[in-house]
Amino acid sequence: MRKRNKLKILNDPIYGFITIPNELIFDVIEHRYFQRLRRISQMGMSYLVYPGAHHTRFHHALGGMHLMQKAISVLRFKGVEISEAEAEALQLAILLHDIGHGPFSHAMEHSIVDGISHEWISLQFMRELNIEFGGKLDLAIEIFTGSYKRSFMCQLISSQLDMDRLDYLKRDSFYTGVAEGNINSERLITMLNVVDDTLVIEEKGIYSVEKFLVARRLMYWQVYLHKTSLVAEQLLIRMLKRAKELVAQGVSLKCSEALWYFLQHSVRQQDFSAKALTTFSQLDDYDLVMAMKDWQHHEDVVLSKLSAMIIHRDLLKVKLKNKPIDQQKLVRHKEAVVKQLTITAAEANYFVFSGKISNLAYQADKENILILRKNGKITDVAKASDQLNLEALSSTVTKYYACYPKD
Repeated sequence: MRKRNKLKILNDPIYGFITIPNELIFDVIEHRYFQRLRRISQMGMSYLVYPGAHHTRFHHALGGMHLMQKAISVLRFKGVEISEAEAEALQLAILLHDIGHGPFSHAMEHSIVDGISHEWISLQFMRELNIEFGGKLDLAIEIFTGSYKRSFMCQLISSQLDMDRLDYLKRDSFYTGVAEGNINSERLITMLNVVDDTLVIEEKGIYSVEKFLVARRLMYWQVYLHKTSLVAEQLLIRMLKRAKELVAQGVSLKCSEALWYFLQHSVRQQDFSAKALTTFSQLDDYDLVMAMKDWQHHEDVVLSKLSAMIIHRDLLKVKLKNKPIDQQKLVRHKEAVVKQLTITAAEANYFVFSGKISNLAYQADKENILILRKNGKITDVAKASDQLNLEALSSTVTKYYACYPKD
């Protein structure tokens, strides 16, 4: 029988050609767990604001792997020893870092599963894949969990200047058309180095780091925390909460078997069994879209209205403020909703609510981005920069939002 060619080259709109370097990585990409990422939106509900934002976690994972290949090549050129096993593990770790995301990305962490992060679910998938691949992911898991002896490798996967961020900022900027997020990821990687087992950026790359941090700040306000994306995700979370509430009352809802499992069960970290993982691997955006299309006609007015709002993009009004929301005004909106929809005061909370969002571009007290001076000294980027606004970027900015029907 003819042997299949597993050394593939893929065409990516951001970087051009991406190479799959070996058979193990090819087989991991071909696995059903990873192929599911083709059906998970990278940016959740942001396509309701930016029509081009239909790229997936699959795109992003491959982009992260490509950037990791570049980083390995640059560091080796500068004399940093990275074995073939470590190089493979780094690529596998970045490839699988988001495999635990649920439908529409972050919405699931606050609805279908009970406070379980996508990183934790990613680790469960990696452990399951490791069993299937006969322990070949041992080193990748060590690096992913941050327990590997060579710290800089863990930083390449998760830090304030990791391959994850370098890809998603550039990729999300491209697909949304928001030019402010278009960072020079290749320049940043070219400036990478390692000193005392710590990832650093050479001094001549400082302006690229500054642009990266400013781009991150702007992308959060313009894209990730955009008020329309925010309210759409909140409606999705509340729709699933209402569905779980109805199922608990004995109401039958039309949906996929995988979604039905999570509507029936309250799944916390300690309850996340092998069955839960297998069922989770069958969930994607299409399960929720299919359910919403059906639920918009359900007799429960709360579920039907929430579903229809998302399907038809007839969302709630959102107001952003720099100070906490006046709750008395929300009470009046709730009273109006109770009368209009003939629902209870508790049910009105699905349509009238408030909350807050925060934006922190640079955490000066956590895994700092370090600049390697020409004289060999190492300085935090906020102190090394002559841009005063980098100090401001390390301060958290909080905004408060109120959501209620337009009429």
